Amino acid sequence: MIKEMMDKYIEKSVTELKLRGSSPRTISSYLFFLKPFLEQIDSPETVSLDQTKVFLAGLIDRYSNKSRSLAVSSLRFFFKRVIDRPDIFVKLEVPKKEKKLPSVLSPEEVKKLIDSTNYAKSKLILKMLYSSGLRVSELVNLTPKDLDFQQNIGWVRKGKGSKDRIFKIAESINNSLQKWIKKNPGKFLFSQNKPMTPRNIQLLIKTAAKKAEINKKVTPHTLRHSFATHLLENGENLLVIQQLLGHENLETTRIY
Repeated sequence: MIKEMMDKYIEKSVTELKLRGSSPRTISSYLFFLKPFLEQIDSPETVSLDQTKVFLAGLIDRYSNKSRSLAVSSLRFFFKRVIDRPDIFVKLEVPKKEKKLPSVLSPEEVKKLIDSTNYAKSKLILKMLYSSGLRVSELVNLTPKDLDFQQNIGWVRKGKGSKDRIFKIAESINNSLQKWIKKNPGKFLFSQNKPMTPRNIQLLIKTAAKKAEINKKVTPHTLRHSFATHLLENGENLLVIQQLLGHENLETTRIY
């Protein structure tokens, strides 16, 4: 495809994604698969369903099931919102999700993980992730103004799907958080002028898990899974857990 024409389709795709309220991360993910697809074809106006399937089939050996689902979603969006080609988008099927049970830590392992780090900030980050069930992307964007210590609640602003929601602040970390904010005033809860990167927290947890000698793959999301699992084990209602996690569909929560 001629570069000028491809740039036009990319620009139009970005515009449509922004109008839909997609996050910069989602836009980047869609373009990751859309650009090579456009480079491989002559024109999206004339490309056939079979040619589109050949492109998707070429991803099978190189990408996970989850990534290929994203590729299909990006092409479905393109053929529905950018190029009106119902003959293609309605026939593109998203691969079935691989049903894997999430890795979960026991309460004892969570304690070992937190105790393994000597830094107050690191401990507070780990405690916050576990006690709130927040996604790491939500945690790094929290500001002191998002927290109400009188009611023990906080607000996630424009979380996944650009939706706001309330989460609980555990009483056990209420005072620690308030002291942290007084000693470390900044625009964000755990950083000064710009959010911490999720990568930094991933490395923090990986290091803590190794030091705690936990022989499981431990990520920020592992603490979120552990939060949900322990609530369920303690008799919490699944609908309440769904709301706390910010799941749009109850079926996503049923995995626990």
